[in-house]
Amino acid sequence: MVNQHKAAFLDGKDQKLRIASRESASPAAGELLIKVKAVAVNPVDWKIQDYGAFISEWPTILGEDLAGEVMEVGRGEAESTYKTGDRVIVHSQFLGNKKLDQAGFQEIVTAPIACVAKLPDNISFEEGVVLPLALSTAAAGLFQPDHLALNKPQLGNPTKNGKTVLVWGGSSSVGTAAIQLAVAAGYDVVSTASPRNFDLVKSLGARAVFDYGDKELVQNLVAELKKGELAGVYDAIGLAECEKQAAQVVSELGGGKMTTVLPPPEGLPENVKSAGVFAITIFAQHPEVGKAVWQDFVPGALKSGQLKPAPAPEVVGRGVDAMQAAFDKQKAGVSAKKIIVSY
Repeated sequence: MVNQHKAAFLDGKDQKLRIASRESASPAAGELLIKVKAVAVNPVDWKIQDYGAFISEWPTILGEDLAGEVMEVGRGEAESTYKTGDRVIVHSQFLGNKKLDQAGFQEIVTAPIACVAKLPDNISFEEGVVLPLALSTAAAGLFQPDHLALNKPQLGNPTKNGKTVLVWGGSSSVGTAAIQLAVAAGYDVVSTASPRNFDLVKSLGARAVFDYGDKELVQNLVAELKKGELAGVYDAIGLAECEKQAAQVVSELGGGKMTTVLPPPEGLPENVKSAGVFAITIFAQHPEVGKAVWQDFVPGALKSGQLKPAPAPEVVGRGVDAMQAAFDKQKAGVSAKKIIVSY
């Protein structure tokens, strides 16, 4: 048993990451001990580094997306599903429960099996790790009863229900996940993206894609969406300008629901019901959604190819020593890529 491992500590806001050793944990009942093989950096990570959001005690360790190999299986339900050596992807619950042993930017982590899915051998750790936080964020907005409340995703060829979901920002991490989950739930998808990412968005199942920079975007989307019944809008970008455009589309179609990755701006039309998402609520407040996605859908969909890792990984370094450079790279901006550190 490994007694210590390296981790990337953040000592406070506006501080650089500090690499140091910490004691390795053992898995509790219903948990796995995982040797990390790859992690992904998300905008929330450098924003916490810059502004200290969500964190009340320092030092801390960040990291929501990780992939790795099971080192040890905790007692109980975990024993019937996992074994040592299994390849997995994990959505860390640290931002919700503040358990440092579960934070991703270290060499060994623990994880409750509710937020773990097996990774097939034909998908690399670097490819698989682009998915976890994006999947949970997309699922929270699509399926939770206080958001769009769509039908749950199904393995195989889902029956079309004749309704359409508009995904704003289809080439983003959350957008690529939202498209695939909505299609798997039987919905048509219309999306927005830059023209260079149209092929990517269509390859994930979108029926039609529109240039987000088009001056007539709202009118074009309204015309396209009038072909069917609008089930709701998922804004995967989080910019006020995008949210207001998306809300205008909903309003001109007679009103409805819109989910946003950040809290929605004020002043939206009265006939638009909007709410922001927090990914971990699919495990804490609505575990039925977490189960439907992470346990009932993701493992089988990854194995069959129904769920594709997207966007593409961009590996920028190896080991926890590379984490600060990865933060800086993500902060500088990326398009249709996910910043990855391989271990």
